[in-house]
Amino acid sequence: MRRYGLIKSGLDAHTLGMHNVAQLLESCAFSAFIADAKVTHAIDTISDPASFEAFKKWILDKNITCLGFSYRLDPQQALQVFGKIVYYIDKDRDLCPKQKGCLREIYFAGLPESCAQIEKEFGARFQTFRGDETPAETLEKLGIPSNLIPKALHKISLYDELRLDFGKDLINREKQFSIPPFKEYSYREYGTLQDLLVKRLDYAKKLNLLPLTRVHAGPYLKDREKALALFSQWLKKLSKSGYLDIISIGSSQLSQSRFGEDWGDLPNGGGIPINSELELRAVSEDAAPMLVRAYSATKNIATSARIFENHLNMAWHALSLWWFNRLDGRGPLSLRQSLGEHIETLKYIAKAGKPYEPNTPHHFAFRGSDDITYVASAYLAARTAKRLGIRHLVLQNMLNTPKSTWGLRDLVKSRVLLRLVRSLEDENFRVIYQPRAGLDYFSPDKERAKNQLAAVSALMSDIEPEKKNSPEIIHVVSYSEALFLANPDVINESIQITKAALKFYPEFRQINSISDLTLSIDVDEEALEMWDEARRLIEDMEINIKGLYTGDGLYKAFKMGYLPVPHLWECREDFPHAVDWTTKTINGGVHIVDEYGKKMPLRKRLARIRNLNAVRNNS
Repeated sequence: MRRYGLIKSGLDAHTLGMHNVAQLLESCAFSAFIADAKVTHAIDTISDPASFEAFKKWILDKNITCLGFSYRLDPQQALQVFGKIVYYIDKDRDLCPKQKGCLREIYFAGLPESCAQIEKEFGARFQTFRGDETPAETLEKLGIPSNLIPKALHKISLYDELRLDFGKDLINREKQFSIPPFKEYSYREYGTLQDLLVKRLDYAKKLNLLPLTRVHAGPYLKDREKALALFSQWLKKLSKSGYLDIISIGSSQLSQSRFGEDWGDLPNGGGIPINSELELRAVSEDAAPMLVRAYSATKNIATSARIFENHLNMAWHALSLWWFNRLDGRGPLSLRQSLGEHIETLKYIAKAGKPYEPNTPHHFAFRGSDDITYVASAYLAARTAKRLGIRHLVLQNMLNTPKSTWGLRDLVKSRVLLRLVRSLEDENFRVIYQPRAGLDYFSPDKERAKNQLAAVSALMSDIEPEKKNSPEIIHVVSYSEALFLANPDVINESIQITKAALKFYPEFRQINSISDLTLSIDVDEEALEMWDEARRLIEDMEINIKGLYTGDGLYKAFKMGYLPVPHLWECREDFPHAVDWTTKTINGGVHIVDEYGKKMPLRKRLARIRNLNAVRNNS
């Protein structure tokens, strides 16, 4: 019987893909084991005998017969790392397939260029996965007999098929190239250090020019000075071309964790290596008249926010609250420390009068949470921000997460998310909606990815089809996401595809009666059920956690298991109630399930939380 082991590099923070594969295998009654953080980090130093022994012990202890390795970083490094793994496996008689070791097959998943290099180096010895395989195709390549693959995994909804047909037609007819750059705005502060997101939104709305476009971008080069120079060129080109409103700096991990420090020979980890206030100011000048924003730091968070505000005139600040710390291996702070610093930073952002983006729900989804947790976590973040004086909230909504999510389910999640968070609106609190495509949604086939970008843009316009100016901002994810970092030409065409989809889709929607699907009674009932369950979950937290909308309260909500993260990578032993759940994709949505794989009713979920914490309090 095949037993699968899945492992990635410790440098890669994303685990959603591996967990999806593990769930697919388990749905076919095959065992799948995901390597823990210790084994994952051993992969990066596998030449060290102790590291190889840790890796080998994991394989033998789990009786793994099929090994899958994921590396979605630099293609050259992918070949080197995978080559080392194969070399040391081939030397070991207990593991080597050729020496009748326990491993029958080895697989590689990575960027298309990485897969091509590995195929060139090793021929047909290893199956490679580029990331756009359907669930059924994935299982077939993993050697699962077709008769064991559930029929439901072959299913795709009619709504999704229609949108992809629309995207294919739009791209085939090159309709994106009919979208011109927007004209320069003429309000007094435009392009100056006094320019603000709200001013630009209100002006664009007045001229019927919404949505604004936001892109996260930046080249990666090993030479720091060359990377900064190239980024300067990119910013000037994007600014001059006139398609982009807001540039989000794709800063490096070192920029986020050690800004202003001496980096020495520390690995950069990808992204723009900005490390001084002078370099921030240069970015601001090169980008004008675009608005600019950067990701938060992972320590000294409030201090960094002040620096960014003073030298970038931040369009808005983004904080992940529960994330970008030891929980996901992205920062040095504990969860409690991180939440404390985020609360202090939110107070500063409110005082500065800037908008705030809770970069939160999709990070729960990345760790295997269910759809109820997705929407509830956004509400917790929004209400906490309002309590601390934030007046404008940029509500980011990552669609296609996980990518197995059906489009109609995304509509349900998005509508419930908006209804929940907008329930907080009043004269002192405004919600600005910003959807985006999923992080791993796009195919490495360029033309197919363009079709997908048009299709997901169409979905965005179906969320609130009755609203003329919704969404107000779109975070445009470039079609090259699965291939390479988007350069200015790709970014501009991606914006054109997005805006062309918004322009031409309404007619397609009407001709094909798509509203019969998106505004159906079934969709409304599903949204009502999710709304009711999310509200009951939130109310239970409010009853049982004193000071819920504080750093301590948000910590307790996570610690007590109200926000399940079964795929959490680090710190699992510190948060047993948070990880001790099982989620499953059912009919295009992610649900908490019981020991039989059936949806767990919310009342049982709440009772389980109470029981778990009663045992802890009595022990």
